[in-house]
Amino acid sequence: MIEKNSLKIAKNVLRTEAKAIIDLLPSINKDFEKAVEAIAKCRGMVVITGMGKPGLIGGKISATLASLGVPSHFLHPAEAVHGDLGRVTSDDLVIAISNSGKTEEITRLLPLIKKIGAKLIALTGNLKSPLAKYSDIVLNVGVKKEACPFNLAPTASTTATLAMGDALAVAALIKRGFKVEDYAFYHPGGSLGKKLLKVKDLMRKGKQSPIVNKKTTLKTVLIQITKSRAGSATVVNDKKQLCGIFTDGDLRRHIENDEHILSRHVNDVMTKNPVSINREHLAIEALKILKDKRIDEIPVVDDKMRPVGLLDVQDLLKAGIV
Repeated sequence: MIEKNSLKIAKNVLRTEAKAIIDLLPSINKDFEKAVEAIAKCRGMVVITGMGKPGLIGGKISATLASLGVPSHFLHPAEAVHGDLGRVTSDDLVIAISNSGKTEEITRLLPLIKKIGAKLIALTGNLKSPLAKYSDIVLNVGVKKEACPFNLAPTASTTATLAMGDALAVAALIKRGFKVEDYAFYHPGGSLGKKLLKVKDLMRKGKQSPIVNKKTTLKTVLIQITKSRAGSATVVNDKKQLCGIFTDGDLRRHIENDEHILSRHVNDVMTKNPVSINREHLAIEALKILKDKRIDEIPVVDDKMRPVGLLDVQDLLKAGIV
């Protein structure tokens, strides 16, 4: 008798799919290691193919790999035999997904992929299928039953396949030495990527970041600030290390009481030992400092406290760092 209570049905679906994922653990074996190694060392593209629902899962696996720095694209098996097979080269790695391992559109590709010379990994629930026999590496993603009450609609099987794809992608990520900085590079437009941007990615440098010696006259400093269209100048000592910052606030504080201020050395009117930030720090860290200190600009330094740029709060806001 089929359950008709929606809440019970939903809970059964989740339990079934959760169990399908747990049941994959025995498949994390030497073949899995070989698959990860093949992805990590692939000199071409990781090409994912699958028909129907497995194809949709394949598209997601391909997108995950690409977002982690592994060149990848999805190849529709039906379109492949009508010219798209030209997208596959001998340097590529093909991951074919078919629960039965007998999907007609997939099996037609197998001898062609072998002829091209691309390595083939199978994600299948049938280890005796044509797909399994043709493949160089086989990963078992079979499930005991689908979450569908008729055991027909791909549900638990597609969930298990997706989980296996994630496991491959994350393991390959570590194998390839993928870093946080790389993730930010591949996600420049997303909120996650923005959080991983570094100060050096957003700071002003060169002519946009005036750096002056502490003995420079204030008149010269003001000219340089005007030319650079900055709001401040970073001040260095004779060793070219940060020793101060001069802002319009410093000018206002001294101009009323000193008629000769423009001929003074900037060292006499600057803010000494200002807060600074290393260029390798995260941009979001810089924003916190600016807010906490209630300042608009912060000098950017290297490991030897030598100024290499200037970061303005407006630069952070324009980049979407909030």
